[in-house]
Amino acid sequence: AKPVTEIGVITPEAFTDGHHHSGLTPPAFGVCRILQEGAHQFEMIDPDHDFSGFSVLVLPDEIPVAANLKDKLKKYLADGGALIASYHSGLDPDRKNFALDEMGLTLLGDAPFSPDFIVPDANLGKTLPSTEHVMYMQGLEVEPNDGADVLTSTASPYFNRTYEHFCSHKHTPSSGAKGGPAVVRNGRAIYFAHPIFTQYHDNAPRWVKRLFLDALEMLLPEPLIAIEAPSTTLTALNEQPDKGRQILHLLHYVPERRGQQFDVIEDVIPIFDIQVSVRVSKRVSGVSCVPQHQGLPFGQDDSRVTFRVPKVDGHQMIEISFE
Repeated sequence: AKPVTEIGVITPEAFTDGHHHSGLTPPAFGVCRILQEGAHQFEMIDPDHDFSGFSVLVLPDEIPVAANLKDKLKKYLADGGALIASYHSGLDPDRKNFALDEMGLTLLGDAPFSPDFIVPDANLGKTLPSTEHVMYMQGLEVEPNDGADVLTSTASPYFNRTYEHFCSHKHTPSSGAKGGPAVVRNGRAIYFAHPIFTQYHDNAPRWVKRLFLDALEMLLPEPLIAIEAPSTTLTALNEQPDKGRQILHLLHYVPERRGQQFDVIEDVIPIFDIQVSVRVSKRVSGVSCVPQHQGLPFGQDDSRVTFRVPKVDGHQMIEISFE
């Protein structure tokens, strides 16, 4: 079996130190968690990877774009690909300018206020309350070029929290004054001015996840997997072409930090009646839970097969057979 993926997450050159694997960087860890919690099928790749098989590429926070990567990304976008970048990602290695004209942005410098805020709208953060959501880490100040659209802007605090101006909370309250662009879209490219993935790695604000997943939905309106389940549910889709089927894995194990050194899983908490939709390109002949050999009713339109999984007791495999 081989994994079926549609999102490529580009990891930095520092992902390995030349001698041994050094683990995920904070931005890579953050985007990995968000995509898992959003039930997306993705692959961690390096800049030398073939980009052509991915519908969307993500450049999390700290991915400089040197000449060779620039050429590959320009071709990828010209061929119909889509891109999400954040913070320093998309800048040249000197962090002085955006390397790609396709980003539609001019760099002005560091954002003048931090922490600042983002106010969701009907498209970005659509399930969030319509109020200021704090962005704890300092972003960049950017200016959209002609043709680029500001999806949402920052709101500025009354002042930066320094020895000259003190606020007893971790951040100064919002003044309500509009700041610079927070999220900008230029065609098939979307840019976040804040280090959203490092932020999610540090303390996982729900609004950061929702803002990113809504931006991803703009570029990928029909994802491979869509489920109605807790965000603690993990999905993985594998393909067995020689057997004419795909195997969907659903996992629901909730780790808990009971000790100080690592997470543990002691109790299996089952979930029930899970609505699942899978994008397919062939006619489906059957859907069943395995190894129980329990057939499931399903419906299929032109591009998706939909069914309900009665129970996931830790792990459940579902076979999708094709005609």
